[in-house]
Amino acid sequence: MDKKDAQLLSLLQEDASMGLNDLAKAVSLSPTPCWRRIQKLRAEGVIRQQVVLCDPAKLNLGLTAFVSIRVNQHNDVWTERFVQGIRDIREIVEIYRMAGDVDYLLKVVVPDVAAYDQVYKRLIKVAELFDVSAGFAMEVVKYTTALPLDYVGDL
Repeated sequence: MDKKDAQLLSLLQEDASMGLNDLAKAVSLSPTPCWRRIQKLRAEGVIRQQVVLCDPAKLNLGLTAFVSIRVNQHNDVWTERFVQGIRDIREIVEIYRMAGDVDYLLKVVVPDVAAYDQVYKRLIKVAELFDVSAGFAMEVVKYTTALPLDYVGDL
């Protein structure tokens, strides 16, 4: 990956709907080499997918909860059951297995506390959990899906 690839990624992370001609012009390439670079980035898995980012508030999802889970089982059978069960809860939009005091961290988006309570009730039925604790976001201070490109090797 070189600087042109990084420039393309930076532009696409900000607006994946940007047209090929505009992308090519922005990175000083003609459209065909630009298209080839993008296709190569896709083939290599650098570009995983293109999506539309929706405004949660406009979809009646005004409450974001960060749920910390501690467990007392760490075997394969329990883990598989837990992971499959929480993946099926649509309101859980991010799942992280953590190091430290918390075993899993979940990001949950719902309309309100009552809806969170419904998610919580489904969550605790998935598998035996030692502790479930939630914090509710009061304000989004920073939100981005764009990854920093400063750490790419050849740049």
